[in-house]
Amino acid sequence: MKPYKEVWDLQELLLKQNVEKKATGGDASSTINHLLFVEHLPVYTLGKSGKEENILISDAEMKINGIDFFHINRGGDITFHGPQQIVGYPILDLDKFKTDLSWYLRSLEEVIILTLAEYGLKGDRSIGETGVWLDPHEVGKERKICAMGIKCSRWVTMHGFALNVNTNLSYFNNIIPCGIQNKQVTSLQKELNREIDFNEVKEKVKRNFETVFNAVLI
Repeated sequence: MKPYKEVWDLQELLLKQNVEKKATGGDASSTINHLLFVEHLPVYTLGKSGKEENILISDAEMKINGIDFFHINRGGDITFHGPQQIVGYPILDLDKFKTDLSWYLRSLEEVIILTLAEYGLKGDRSIGETGVWLDPHEVGKERKICAMGIKCSRWVTMHGFALNVNTNLSYFNNIIPCGIQNKQVTSLQKELNREIDFNEVKEKVKRNFETVFNAVLI
């Protein structure tokens, strides 16, 4: 369990190291790819173009409830990170894969869609909205199970995805998640009506990441 700022700083360091290698004439072979997995202590993060009116809780209430807050440099709006949520931060040099951010986001979504399928759930994409959803095309039934937001510098990525496993969903009541009105947030636990083996899900995500990105995690 890690505080948000500590892992954000690590991401920034790893990104900076790769960007500097590329800026000083190194080719793609000189950069190092990373995939960080973490559970965060409770925190709300607001993307660089996010709207503060989507935060429905005061600073004082956050402090009382032990929730951190950061306005950060990823895309997207407001979201929550906390215990029993798999947060994945790929620090990838897309020159080694494909220099296309739409492809990259769709690939991250595919990792989660494949993982959900192993639990009998049909993950899907919602037109114009990143992340992975359940029933995104049925009005009133749309449920987001995995949020995504990224930053990219010289084709090196940071930030990533947050998959709700056994996450306490009440934290989402204090925000308008991802700035999207009238749509629900869900978790594997809620959908399957049982507690899910957290480490098992993490291993499935890792394996599906290897498949989608044709990579080997060591």
